Amino acid sequence: MKIGVISDTHIPERALDIPPEIYSAFKDADLILHAGDLASLDVLKLLEKICPVKAVCGNMDDANSRKILKDKEIIEAGKFKIGLIHGRGNPSNLIDFARSAFSEKLDVIVFGHSHSPFNEKIAGTLFFNPGSCTDTVFAPYRSYGILEINDHIQAKIVRLP
Repeated sequence: MKIGVISDTHIPERALDIPPEIYSAFKDADLILHAGDLASLDVLKLLEKICPVKAVCGNMDDANSRKILKDKEIIEAGKFKIGLIHGRGNPSNLIDFARSAFSEKLDVIVFGHSHSPFNEKIAGTLFFNPGSCTDTVFAPYRSYGILEINDHIQAKIVRLP
């Protein structure tokens, strides 16, 4: 199973569209995860043209988004459980925030908020932030993520040009 992962798109404030590289990279994905701060629900419509999408609400999402999107989700992918959340507060506390948001044991926690990519296993859980594909205000480059799930989980951050 291939899962495309993005966050913090902030469309249309930071960009008018998702970068074309993402459309290409996700064309054979089985699922797309968006970890919040879409800024517009139009982002979901764009992504749903590729494949099914699961998304959560971020701190910068509007009232319409908050009516439709949850603050967190748990997605089953094969034998694995993935927690999806945006994040809140100081980016230096995001791992603790994400971990404390879920009461059950998860294999992966996908989060956003900091715009900075992160891919590290901590105490048996993979913490994965794809960064932002439209913005470099808090990161040295734009990026997205790919999760490949079979008998194990392979996660990678992909830098955009």
